[in-house]
Amino acid sequence: MITLFGIKNCDTVKKARCWLETQSIDYCFHDVRTDGITVQQITSWLDAVGVEALVNKRSTTWKSLGDEQKQSLTPETAVSLILEQPTLFKRPVLVKDDGIHIGFKEATYHSIFK
Repeated sequence: MITLFGIKNCDTVKKARCWLETQSIDYCFHDVRTDGITVQQITSWLDAVGVEALVNKRSTTWKSLGDEQKQSLTPETAVSLILEQPTLFKRPVLVKDDGIHIGFKEATYHSIFK
């Protein structure tokens, strides 16, 4: 099963969804704002890709965090921050049997699904 995690109004998520649909790839879309997100999901992403790859430090959400929160970023603190503010992770997160992929680039998706 392929699951794409994100928020429906994110432009990058829209591009990924469009690409998957035009390639006739069956997937499930999980909107973290409406469907929620669990500690287990976030932890599995962090275990697979690490804090630096998962947390979007260019986001408005990141910029709104206090300096102390930014400086004390660890996998444990990232879990609680993402639970509180799901727009903090880089989108989309593609979960496929062979792994977890962060973001969308058409060339990367071509190689994932070849």
